[in-house]
Amino acid sequence: MTTDPFLAPDDRARALARRLIDTARHASLGTLDPNSGAPLVTRIALQADPDGAPVALLSGLAAHAHALALDPRAGLMVAGDGSGDPMAQPRLSVLARAVVAAPDPARRDRWLARDPRAQLYIDLPDFRFWRLEPQSGLLNAGFGRAYRLAAADMLKPPAAEEAVEGDDSSVGPSP
Repeated sequence: MTTDPFLAPDDRARALARRLIDTARHASLGTLDPNSGAPLVTRIALQADPDGAPVALLSGLAAHAHALALDPRAGLMVAGDGSGDPMAQPRLSVLARAVVAAPDPARRDRWLARDPRAQLYIDLPDFRFWRLEPQSGLLNAGFGRAYRLAAADMLKPPAAEEAVEGDDSSVGPSP
């Protein structure tokens, strides 16, 4: 008989998982190589939609975007940017389903507010926003504090999402 080493998620674990996604500037993205079926891991820029779902801005020329177009299963690793021992830092592994996001000027504005350098390529014809919709996750919150998460544990509750959408301070001044 084996015992599940993961704790049931509590409010602190959920808040940490959501914070890791919400504050991430980059992540490791795992896809399946369409030619070999082998794992392909790349580093991507990452932000979050108002509901807390991770979002990536990917070039259609990139191997990982091509892989996602053929097989939407993805793995995502986000971690805190703290100093010290990286293995002692909190980190979140997300199993996700990738979908091309519908064009959304508000998403574009939010992205540029956090990453102004993306202005160089955000409007190029091969770039698309991809939502990495969480299916499940594993949160390592520190030694002996590992949690198995459901999608809802990583997404913001609807009331929090509405508050974020109504808060224009993260977008900056309107043109």
